[in-house]
Amino acid sequence: MTVRYGSDVTRVSFDDLDEAIDEAELMTEKVLADGPLDSVSAFKEYAPDQLVKARIEISGKGLIRPPTAGIDIQGDGGMLGFTGGVRRKPIDADSRKEIFAGIRQALSR
Repeated sequence: MTVRYGSDVTRVSFDDLDEAIDEAELMTEKVLADGPLDSVSAFKEYAPDQLVKARIEISGKGLIRPPTAGIDIQGDGGMLGFTGGVRRKPIDADSRKEIFAGIRQALSR
C-alpha cells in the first residue's frame, strides 16, 4: 500500500488483502478527520474539490502490471475510487463502503 498525503509518501507491505484494505480504511478516516483544504491560487484558483488531499493505493502481487486500486480523497472531503495504475478507471460508487467494495473486487482477481 502506498499513501501519498500532502508531501509525505509512505509504503507498507501486507501479507493479506483484508489487512491492506482495513489499513486503507483507517487511513481514509484519518485524512478525513483532518478537515478540508483551503482553495489554492497559482496561475488560477483551485477550489478544494479540484485538489487531491491524499491518494491511498493498493497494489496486488505480480511482476508485470499487478492489480492496482485505490482512493483519492479530495480537498473538500469527496472521495473517488479507482482501479489501474497508470491508466486509472473510476469505480462507480456512491459511498465509501461501495468504493472499498470495488477496490476489494478489483484486487481479488
